[in-house]
Amino acid sequence: MTLPIALDIASLHAAYRSGKLTPSDLISQLLTAAENHGKEPAWITRLNREQLAPYLQRLEGESPETLPLYGIPFALKDNIDLAGIPTTAGSPAYAYTPSENAFVVQQLIDAGAIPMGKTNLDQFATGLVGERALEVYGTPANVFDPTLVPGGSSSGSAVVTAAGMVSFALGTDTAGSGRVPACFHNLYGVKPSLGLLSTRGVVPACATLDTISLFALTADDAAKVLDITAAYDAECAWSRQHDFAVHGKRYGKAPATFRFGVPLEPQWQTDAAYTQGMHHAIAELEALGGEKVELDCSPLLAAARLLYEGPWVAERYHVIRELMKSNPDAVHPVTFQITQGGATPLAVDAFDARYKLAEYKRQADALISQVDVMLTPTTVTHPSKAEVAADPIGVNSRLGTWTNFMNLLDYSALAVPVGFSERDLPVGVTLFGTVFADLTLLSLARALEARLMLPLGATSIPHPPLEELPAPAQDGSMELVVCGAHLKGLPLNHQLTQRGGVLVSTTHSAPRYKLFALAGGPPKRPAMLRDDTGQAIEVEVWRLPIETLGSFLAGIPAPLGLGQVELADGSWKCGFTCTAGALNEGGEAEDITEFGGWRGWLASQS
Repeated sequence: MTLPIALDIASLHAAYRSGKLTPSDLISQLLTAAENHGKEPAWITRLNREQLAPYLQRLEGESPETLPLYGIPFALKDNIDLAGIPTTAGSPAYAYTPSENAFVVQQLIDAGAIPMGKTNLDQFATGLVGERALEVYGTPANVFDPTLVPGGSSSGSAVVTAAGMVSFALGTDTAGSGRVPACFHNLYGVKPSLGLLSTRGVVPACATLDTISLFALTADDAAKVLDITAAYDAECAWSRQHDFAVHGKRYGKAPATFRFGVPLEPQWQTDAAYTQGMHHAIAELEALGGEKVELDCSPLLAAARLLYEGPWVAERYHVIRELMKSNPDAVHPVTFQITQGGATPLAVDAFDARYKLAEYKRQADALISQVDVMLTPTTVTHPSKAEVAADPIGVNSRLGTWTNFMNLLDYSALAVPVGFSERDLPVGVTLFGTVFADLTLLSLARALEARLMLPLGATSIPHPPLEELPAPAQDGSMELVVCGAHLKGLPLNHQLTQRGGVLVSTTHSAPRYKLFALAGGPPKRPAMLRDDTGQAIEVEVWRLPIETLGSFLAGIPAPLGLGQVELADGSWKCGFTCTAGALNEGGEAEDITEFGGWRGWLASQS
């Protein structure tokens, strides 16, 4: 039922601005196509024309200039509340009708988006296969090959987005449910940092590990929807306050150089198609300026096994234990089998698992601190429905090899499409990083997207041209130019390394600076002064987390300060400076410009 129009946000807004299309026209076309198509098991509840009318009326007098998601159709997984529409979580016996929208849904509607309906799922969001829906709802079909699983638990959301029924969709992701189905459907699957999106109005799977996820056709769409939905919710116990701009983070052009970590190849555990996909992604990242760093990812894989082998299953049992006791037939047999295991762990088991996780977290953080971003498979294979039927738990477990650890370790992750296999099936990888690295991941994914320009979802519609991004991405760090006691190996370098500083380069200033040795110490300190009669001074560029800059600045003694320093390549970066007036006070500063740098002067003193 694919419409012959691109449903990405930029294309729809261009059509609205030109007058070729209106939101009412688009919704009418989508509904007509759905009516002609007949029952689609990817949906549990699809809104009709009467139910959609208020959302269209809300747009009167508005435009893409006033509402960032003006006239953009979306879907939401049926464990997320839409006011007046039943929330089933995949179980008629559990269903209730909310009077309010989930917090995130309300953000989208306020931005002009139009909810088209509620999508099917692995019951109670338990599963990565998309095969655990009750017969009353049916099982969503993989859009590329109906003999293969669609991926779960957010199966329906991925299917309707890839099939061209909506522009984007909401899923949830506790163990990979927003990434595995994205991988199987040529979509961008955003697994936000925990707490970045409110879970108020979401039926929990594991409340401490749940997040709403996003399925999008393009990285730009994913970034736009994330920007709108990543709002702090004071009424959500799990919401975390994080303003990307305040922390120096921005979606934009990828950096010219970066380091990306890759697991040792024997750890991939991928079949031929997904192994080829990993090699392709590595080559593309290297072409973008990336440096591959192979890492032993054993701590990540060990943490992943804790999710279902440890006591976190008790959280799933906590949600539906009353239903399991009162009406066990209402629960899918595989879901019942898995969740019943949560009834037995003791409190001491939970503490044992927490202690193990703390150690894995320590090891994993140290591991990924060596790189700017991590690259892993999203999943290891794409199984058939028959394979899942024969081994429903074992196959599901394999699919979570590279997804189950993300929320346990408090990382951000993004499923990225990178091409198609010899069978014309989508192949994808995952980029992940520390908590709140979401925009860094999207910026790098966008750079990959610009190189690959894959068709949109499963529609075969060519990728529309990408607009130039207005500014480079920011990753929450800043580069600092140092010229004296903070140089590597010198007495004050620890003030940088203790704040997470990393040496970026050794270079020179522009040939317009003088260098002075100030009185006092130890340690001795220099002052660099811009002067057209000066010369190039040897300096180092260090990268610091931006939130540490305040404490660093507070420790800088007069007459020094931080300002803008011009480097030999013409760029300007924050660095140590000193005013001419301060140097003249007392006349005790020694001009050491002739030595070309602090190390040269120190060598002359010895």
